[in-house]
Amino acid sequence: MDLLAELTKLKIVPVVKVDRAADVEPLAQALVAGGLPCLEITFRTAAAPAAIRLASRIAGLLVGAGTVLTPDQAQQAVDHGAQFIVSPGFSPKVVAWCLAHQVPVLPGVCTPTEVQLALEHGLNLLKFFPAETYGGRATLRALAAVYGGVSFVPTGGIDAANLTGYLKLACVAACGGSWMVTPALLAARDFAEITRLTAAAVRLAAETVD
Repeated sequence: MDLLAELTKLKIVPVVKVDRAADVEPLAQALVAGGLPCLEITFRTAAAPAAIRLASRIAGLLVGAGTVLTPDQAQQAVDHGAQFIVSPGFSPKVVAWCLAHQVPVLPGVCTPTEVQLALEHGLNLLKFFPAETYGGRATLRALAAVYGGVSFVPTGGIDAANLTGYLKLACVAACGGSWMVTPALLAARDFAEITRLTAAAVRLAAETVD
């Protein structure tokens, strides 16, 4: 799988903390109905592995595992059907495991040193996290000026208000966010609202001028 091509096409990666694995199927249906067949399930709850397994059974849905901190978690995620791995920071051990097993990995970076470390590992698609806290678009512009061959997926503090600004940057492949799949919406099982917010986000992304 060409993860860069997939994410560039999608433009948005919904980042979700799942407390009940049974919610994944209606959640995925809500995202697909909104025009976004993608889901990053974070390893922040005990339900994550089961949720990934259920999500991976849904045809046409791109499923990633987020907040992966160790090789063991990466193994568990892939065993349960995750198609790509996302980490909040750059872990050489997680990256090495993914490369050895030919699993697409999106490690988190926020400094030039981390970007350069990723390049030394042969990676040029990176998560920029936490985006808004670490300077947002200004920092991305500065990094892109030095590392021209790198594409970023900024995550952290991104919502409908600033999505377009990020997507207009040539170095941004897609944005990660949870504003359309908040814990409150999931707890309420308000899948209709998730679909509405997702569709609105997809429209915003489609209007972005490259």
